[in-house]
Amino acid sequence: MESLMPVYRSFTFFRTVIFLSLGYISCLPLEGDPICTAEGIAQYSLVFTGKWSRTAFPKQYPVYRPPAQWSSLIAVSHSSDYHMWQEAAYASNGVREFTEKGELWTLMKEVEKAEETMQSVYGFSSTPPISSGTAQSKTEIAAHSRHSLLSFMVRIVPSPDWFVGVDSLDLCKGNQWKEEVSIDLYPYDAGTDSGFTFSSPNYATVPQETITQITASSPSHPANSFYYPRLKHLPPIARVTLTKLKRSQNVGLFGIQPNGASISNEIQMEDSDAETPLDCEVSTWSSWGLCRGKCGEVGRKIRTRYIRLNPANDGAPCPSLEEEEECEPDNCV
Repeated sequence: MESLMPVYRSFTFFRTVIFLSLGYISCLPLEGDPICTAEGIAQYSLVFTGKWSRTAFPKQYPVYRPPAQWSSLIAVSHSSDYHMWQEAAYASNGVREFTEKGELWTLMKEVEKAEETMQSVYGFSSTPPISSGTAQSKTEIAAHSRHSLLSFMVRIVPSPDWFVGVDSLDLCKGNQWKEEVSIDLYPYDAGTDSGFTFSSPNYATVPQETITQITASSPSHPANSFYYPRLKHLPPIARVTLTKLKRSQNVGLFGIQPNGASISNEIQMEDSDAETPLDCEVSTWSSWGLCRGKCGEVGRKIRTRYIRLNPANDGAPCPSLEEEEECEPDNCV
């Protein structure tokens, strides 16, 4: 599990600057972007719920070394001229290190640089890692009318470079802050590692590819851990719910208590109700064996195959693992 203490220490000055600014950082929206005119600072509760269960995602579901779990959640509120990540764009070095290894330092430095050079980041918050695929964590984050967009990332553990997240969700609509937003989350590939399975060894993608959403049919390869050709869409692997809090909440702009501890907790959840059917997968046929039988009579030869993946959740059963064929007996004169 990654420790967040270095992150908290590195952001001490960053938080102080934001507190002193009291939201009066000047950062105009880009031309054509909707302008948020909501008053004051909005404080939101952010609840992340994992739905990565064995019934919803039975294929190659990791049960040990390590079992299915989630990394720290990293969230920022920001203006329209900043992106933590974007679909169809290249992952930054910080995103690469976070999605491949769960390392936070470079990503946090990128956030800090965006605040210092462009004043485009307003709030920052994080949670500790979650030790189960179906657990829940909670934190809080603040937003301002000039910084009403929310982005976050959570790494899928284990995985090559897969994650879930949201890019530039607007918490404001006109002159009002949204009271509640709930979004289903689906896996993304950061485009920096070429592994197909949760436990694939590190194998860099050269040249680097752009960030893409992983679907039930893409990447179109039977070895892909999310490959479910019978499904039109993957079930959601997680969900995020944001709820606007009353201004009386005694929380800093970064969702961090005065003692420096993140406002987060881990709640064990029931397995997801979704049951994804998983068809049986078998190997290719072996070569035919020797033809056995008496000379002058019809003989029999056999070939076999083995089960590569057992079916689950009423998926298609395994076909026959042995096939027999007539032949002329070997070694007859």
